[in-house]
Amino acid sequence: MKAETFISDDYRPAEDEPFMNERQLEYFRRKLLNWKNDILEDSRDTIEGLQDNTRNIPDIADRASEETDRALELRTRDRQRKLVSKIDAALRRIEEGEYGYCEVTGEPISLKRLDARPIATMSLEAQERHERREKVHRDD
Repeated sequence: MKAETFISDDYRPAEDEPFMNERQLEYFRRKLLNWKNDILEDSRDTIEGLQDNTRNIPDIADRASEETDRALELRTRDRQRKLVSKIDAALRRIEEGEYGYCEVTGEPISLKRLDARPIATMSLEAQERHERREKVHRDD
């Protein structure tokens, strides 16, 4: 196990430093872990809320409204569950030394893109090509 890299709370990756150096990797690792912890905490709150709110509502309109709210909340949690899987995959890429590089071209993904979407696996250009191809095939 390697020693933890120190970075200050106000550190932001910069283009003028070596790409995916230890400080940048630690910055993104922490960002991903904090994001994952926030999602898991929200999920726990949702589960507790759903367990606490199981009640029999006599009015059919109120019951339908509450069921719709529950279904929406569960759909949101399912999307977040999938997001946690992507966060875990990004953390694995950090450990394996593959983080920050496009899985299609092998080129570095811009730091701005990674800061905005730390689970990105493709450069912006590769992602745009992928989405155009996907749209063309979907329209067929």
